[in-house]
Amino acid sequence: MKPVRPDSVILPGSIIGVLGSGQLGRMFAIAARRMGYRVHTYSPDRDSPTGQIADVEIDAPYEDLDRVRQFAAAVDVVTFEFENVPAATAAAAAEHALVRPAGNVLHVTQHRLREKSWLRDNGFPVTRFEPIRGEEDIARVAPQFGPAILKTAGFGYDGKGQYRVNSAAETKSAWEAMGRQEAVLEAIVDFEAELSVVAVRDPRGVCVFYEPSCNHHVGGILDVCYAPQPFGADVAKAAREIARGILEALDVTGVMCVEFFLTRNRQLLVNELAPRPHNSGHLTIDACVTSQFEQQLRSVCGLPLGSAEMFRPAAMANLLGDLWAGGEPDWAAACSVPEVKLHLYGKLAPRAGRKMGHITATAHTAAEAGQVVRAARARLTR
Repeated sequence: MKPVRPDSVILPGSIIGVLGSGQLGRMFAIAARRMGYRVHTYSPDRDSPTGQIADVEIDAPYEDLDRVRQFAAAVDVVTFEFENVPAATAAAAAEHALVRPAGNVLHVTQHRLREKSWLRDNGFPVTRFEPIRGEEDIARVAPQFGPAILKTAGFGYDGKGQYRVNSAAETKSAWEAMGRQEAVLEAIVDFEAELSVVAVRDPRGVCVFYEPSCNHHVGGILDVCYAPQPFGADVAKAAREIARGILEALDVTGVMCVEFFLTRNRQLLVNELAPRPHNSGHLTIDACVTSQFEQQLRSVCGLPLGSAEMFRPAAMANLLGDLWAGGEPDWAAACSVPEVKLHLYGKLAPRAGRKMGHITATAHTAAEAGQVVRAARARLTR
């Protein structure tokens, strides 16, 4: 590996390697190129959202470790566009380049059971859960839960690999439907809201936190989020303190999103961790002094972190492939709203449930911004 001290700064003009090539990598690459860096991306895909912006796009399997080593040897630092990169891939990259966040962070966060166990064992508040590895586990724990959510232990996102179950029999059927793989049975939380905090930590341990956002999901996929959240300064402070503790305990260098349930009695429970920029943080591009993507660049390169201050309250609405069902959306209609910013990801084909882009809006209040983005999105298909 190239010798790099923990306090070293990787200067503009250097090459950033990105494992993964979706929309998060695309927005990261835009931020990196604006600041004078070059970007290489590695994934099994060609003409990808990240590849359209990067200087070099390598399309090869993550399992081709020799190609991964060649990729890492040609860059100055490697970061991640999503957390489901195989552990062996991250390890191979680390043989030749600095990897941030480190592979141990991916190891914990890409597997629900490891993640929840790590959170519980380190004293962070989580929902009640039990591992499911066989029929005997189902028979033992399912009757204790009643209504619950059965989730695959690995490689799940946007509501994928999740089943609502109400009995041991339903749990067994759902477990069989997911291929009898390792799973997590999780208690259903009576929550008031879903919140998230995008947090950043640099190699020296300095942390920066964005305003927590309030998130609304449809079908397991984030639909609209807005910030600041409306539940008061005490909730925001508590969310930041939990996020800080997690980043420090995992020794994260980079961006991490901590997703929470806010219960009816105002208790915060950690739902999931994402060790990279997050969908709920996209509004930081248009509403904050420094976007989450620029912060990712600054942190992995050892540059001082930027301000996370919001200019104005903001909201974001996802644009899914469903919007194309009746033909090309009416972009001019949405852009006719002066407060709206359009972000499209360059994906080659729309399909139902696929994130194709997002729109953001700023306003005097977060609630008003939410109304604006919903109305603008509705204009796309009139």
